[in-house]
Order: sequence, then C-alpha cells, then structure tokens
Amino acid sequence: MQFSEHSRVWVYQSDKELTDEQVLGLLSRLNKFAAEWTAHNHQLKAKAEVRYKRFLILIVDESQAGASGCSIDKSVNFMKGIEREFGINLFDRFNFAYRDREKVLSAPRSEFEELLKSGRIGTNTIVFNNLVQDLLQLETKWEVPFKESWHPALFGDLVAN
Repeated sequence: MQFSEHSRVWVYQSDKELTDEQVLGLLSRLNKFAAEWTAHNHQLKAKAEVRYKRFLILIVDESQAGASGCSIDKSVNFMKGIEREFGINLFDRFNFAYRDREKVLSAPRSEFEELLKSGRIGTNTIVFNNLVQDLLQLETKWEVPFKESWHPALFGDLVAN
C-alpha cells in the first residue's frame, strides 16, 4: 500500500530498548489498531511501524479520510494502554534518543546534558527529532546531526565539541 509523503506521522519513543518478543507483540497490536482505526466512522488509511526496537510510529494518509481530534484521542489512549501492557513510557518528552555508533540509546534530560558536557554527544551525533509531522520529514528530518536539529536551542551551550 502506497502512502503519500504528506501522510501524518506520530512518533512515540520508548524509554528503553524493546526485546524482540516485545517488538513482535507490539507489531501485532499496532497493526490491528491501524487496520481498525477510524475517524467519524470512516476507515483511516493507516499503518504502524516499530523502528530500532525503540520507536512506535503511526502513519495516516489523509487522502481518503483525515484524522480527527477523536481519532487522535483514540490513538493516544491506545498508546497509553500499550505503556501499561508492556511496562514502557512513551510520553516522556524529556527522554532524548541518540546514536552511539550503530546503537540507538536514550537518556533523561539530566543524563543527556552530562553526555553533552563530557563530549560523548557532540555536534555530529545523530539525534532523533520525534516532532516530525509527516512521512517526508520522517524520512529526511527525523535522524539528523545534533547541530541540524532543534536540540541546540535547548542544549547548545552545553556542547563540548
């Protein structure tokens, strides 16, 4: 199924890496939700992904039906249920993800600040911009070097290198 590059995207980041078993269970639940997701009784053209054993992504191509406030509320409630069921936190906006070589890690704000001060995270470290709005941004502006992200506005004075 093809999705427009303008399809809306919601990225939920787990506070910890998921196991292979958790990913399989999540994919099953996410795919079922996407297949049944409606807005004002209209089926949404939706799909879900798990990336890097850490990110749960919902995608809606609004060419046939747009996501409404109620349908977005349904997705948020669904994700809160996922949190409870899998023992993860998906709504901590002060948990920052970054790459350490090939591994995707995350850290709470205070730890992220220490990593910046120590130089373990620098201007070229890949960070994740979970604020992307559409599929094109997900593919081009989600994984970016620290210096090209929104992160310097919050942490710029802490970067060691």
